[in-house]
Amino acid sequence: MNTFLIRGRVLTFLAEPKAIDDTAAWAYVEDGAVLVRDGKVVASGEYADLFARAGGDVEIADHRPHLVLPGFIDMHLHFPQTQAIASYGAQLLEWLNTYIFVEEQKFASRTHADAVAERFMDELIANGTTTAVAYCSVHPTSVDAYFSAAEARGMRMIGGKVMMDRNAPDALTDTPQQGYDETKALIAKWHGRGRAHYAISPRFAITSTPEQMAMAQALVAEHPDCYVQTHLSENHDEIAFATSLYPQAKDYTDIYARYGLLNERMLLGHCIHLSDREISVLAETSAVGVFCPTSNLFLGSGLFDRDRFDAAGARWSVATDVGAGTSFSMLETMGEAYKVLHLNGQKLTPFNSFYRMTLGNARALGLEDRIGSLHAGADADIVILDSSAKPAMEFRMRTATSLAEELFILQTMGDDRCIAETYVAGKPMKTRAAKCSAAAKRLLETA
Repeated sequence: MNTFLIRGRVLTFLAEPKAIDDTAAWAYVEDGAVLVRDGKVVASGEYADLFARAGGDVEIADHRPHLVLPGFIDMHLHFPQTQAIASYGAQLLEWLNTYIFVEEQKFASRTHADAVAERFMDELIANGTTTAVAYCSVHPTSVDAYFSAAEARGMRMIGGKVMMDRNAPDALTDTPQQGYDETKALIAKWHGRGRAHYAISPRFAITSTPEQMAMAQALVAEHPDCYVQTHLSENHDEIAFATSLYPQAKDYTDIYARYGLLNERMLLGHCIHLSDREISVLAETSAVGVFCPTSNLFLGSGLFDRDRFDAAGARWSVATDVGAGTSFSMLETMGEAYKVLHLNGQKLTPFNSFYRMTLGNARALGLEDRIGSLHAGADADIVILDSSAKPAMEFRMRTATSLAEELFILQTMGDDRCIAETYVAGKPMKTRAAKCSAAAKRLLETA
């Protein structure tokens, strides 16, 4: 058996913090440890207690004085857009047509898809993200590349082929039957294999005909344990276009409701410009709105209204949304989330930020028994955070007097440099990822 202790200042969440002083919502141990055996958490708590429990003769990964937390979870991003980050000067629909649909056509090549998938997974690991929910391209080869790269690293990942049969270049469209057949085959191949989970992925109402939406509905009925992901209410022009294509629908949300797609496993990217009726529908169906602050700011889409979600009892989560999102870092993402909510007159405490990145997003996925916290039996997906990794942060940390201050410094000033190590199923992966990225770069150059 592979047993070892990860030592450091251990922080894990037990519930959603209701206030900055809601200490019952988290467990923090100054001289703590996580006992790991064969990729699982055996226990977390005081170092001395766990050292004694392990028999005193155990390998120790000593990360003091760094923080030890569950690995971060990213709820919405696009793996084929990895090289399209920072594409200048357009809002959503123009941006898709000018940059993204051009980039995604490259994924017909398995060699290219493999090279980008390798780099994509290594970027996640470098930023402390151990689980993510991603869109692949319309090509089944892109899905194979995505899950193969995740499997090689032992990562728990969720993803799927986008289904698109209109309003996109011919090279990026399927047909309703083709989208159904290819998705069904990919589910059979990947869903439940190791740590892989499949997400049925009609891209959004604009790129799917009613016939394809009906095929997505059939897939959801046939595979109720798969996730479903799409986009909703990101941009005013998008909303007008989508509702014009489905004039019988009450609103944008009703398009998906009419095809039976709204359930507790549905992940809806953005959800910015929703009516009260739409938010109430999300609450009734337990569908999850995904707040993507960096991309919403980058594309000028709008500001997510968390308080309306909370007041209605609707579920929400957070994500980077690479490549409209401008960073793989969940730390940077939560820094932008703080600013977005601040503009709406809403507060986001540092404890709630770290809850969302970990247990909150795990709960949104229904995977809190496996990821998102450091409870006994959880997967040993763990991130080590260095709050003094940058000179400016080290200088600022000299005046920090509380854990809340430190967490806020991390989310406001932090990035991949603050990730001292990332453990995936108990294996230290960040150093390995850095080495593999050099190999992926060479592969991409020859693709």
